[in-house]
Amino acid sequence: MNNLQNNNSAETQTSILRQLAALQTLSLPELHEKWRDLYGTEPPKYRKQFLLKRLAYRIQEIYHGGVSAQTRQYLTAMAQKDPQATLQAKPDKSKKDDIILPGTRFIRTWHDQRYEVITRENGFEYEGQIFRSLTAVATEITGTKWNGKIFFGLKKPYKKRKGVQHA
Repeated sequence: MNNLQNNNSAETQTSILRQLAALQTLSLPELHEKWRDLYGTEPPKYRKQFLLKRLAYRIQEIYHGGVSAQTRQYLTAMAQKDPQATLQAKPDKSKKDDIILPGTRFIRTWHDQRYEVITRENGFEYEGQIFRSLTAVATEITGTKWNGKIFFGLKKPYKKRKGVQHA
């Protein structure tokens, strides 16, 4: 490698580090704008830390390149040769009842307000936004971490044990 290539590499690394450091100073709306710039899509409705990590990865991916087509082909070929990678897991019959079909509506009244969520093919729709889980919706509604199945009444909050009295 000649000095020019070494210098460009050092400059590129410095540029990446500066961008990564700058991410830490951005507000949530600024992170959303950065997401739109780097991914070309609307940002997901996740916490700031998630966005920071994904944006940091994306900045590095842009500069260093993602997984090459050659590497993807190699990994695919390796996976096809690996019997463990090609095994299809048998569905767990106990989980079969946990499937929520698209179109299912959940209605919950919380703090005297009515909330409605519709199951879609790609997640759960609440107020026109798609969430990955009922837990994410419950957290959005309440502002605190909730188990979505408990919040929407699909699951009891705890199992009653024999001989244990609950108030």
